[in-house]
Amino acid sequence: MVKIFLAGVGGFAGSALRYVVGGFVQNVSGSIRFPFGTLAVNLAGCFVIGFLSQLAETRGVFSADTRVLIFIGVLGGFTTFSAFGNETINLWREGEGALAAANIAGHLVLCLGAVWLSRGVAYQIWG
Repeated sequence: MVKIFLAGVGGFAGSALRYVVGGFVQNVSGSIRFPFGTLAVNLAGCFVIGFLSQLAETRGVFSADTRVLIFIGVLGGFTTFSAFGNETINLWREGEGALAAANIAGHLVLCLGAVWLSRGVAYQIWG
């Protein structure tokens, strides 16, 4: 139950931070056509999870509860793209290049396909 609470609290903080950072970057960019805010959030999240994962692996600086709070909660709320990036790099580092490529292809094809399909279904239901 403690881990669920930590993930939830961290998720709240990460989501709020995403809203602030993404909105700020989007406003500064002045663009209404390209999602610079989302790109900035995903880039920052990937950088932070890579940095902290290296510390966790080599220095053991995070307890299990702290990992849940930061990696699943804060960074998961900030951007799940960071988890995707970290998991893909871990596969690659472990010599699982084919699985890393499959993870990339699967996420791109299946997730974009799910958005496309669900929009079509919603359109058919509600026009």
